[in-house]
Amino acid sequence: MKVTSAEIVISAVKPEQYPNDHLPEFALAGRSNVGKSSFINKMINRKNLARTSSKPGKTQTLNFFLINESLYFVDVPGYGFAKVSKKEREAWGKMIETYLTTREQLRAVVLIVDLRHAPTNDDVMMYEFLKHYEIPTVIIATKADKIPRGKWQKHVKVVRETLNVVEKDPVIIFSSETGEGKDKAWAVLEQLM
Repeated sequence: MKVTSAEIVISAVKPEQYPNDHLPEFALAGRSNVGKSSFINKMINRKNLARTSSKPGKTQTLNFFLINESLYFVDVPGYGFAKVSKKEREAWGKMIETYLTTREQLRAVVLIVDLRHAPTNDDVMMYEFLKHYEIPTVIIATKADKIPRGKWQKHVKVVRETLNVVEKDPVIIFSSETGEGKDKAWAVLEQLM
């Protein structure tokens, strides 16, 4: 896909704030600091429409990015080690769960993991949650530029086995530095639209 326009439309915390133009949506899920913002920016050819931060846990709302007036990327709060109160974390959990399980426009969840390391327990829980609700999932294994190309498949195997990935869910090797995997990711998302 050639991206000609991209803008952040709204940061929502409850369903009545979601856009109501019925365009397909792709939610981006992953640990805090795994590179969701970098993934968005690479996919839309922008340096910093999605804000990257060295402070994990910065995203605390559902951020809707309208792309080419034809689809949304929805950045959800990262899970893992955000330094927030338990109460706040529970509120996010509820907000994310409501969005993922009730949103008709949701076409798939893009689960972003770090190719360099085995997925965390939180990654596994998220994937199991998505499978429980039968939500189509695309796994993006990012930071591929940090590993020698010859070792990529070995790392993908670890991702697949740790998450217990079902056959139909693609695992795409990605790098927001080099653009590796960008065209493949767009091709998969376009099919799901």
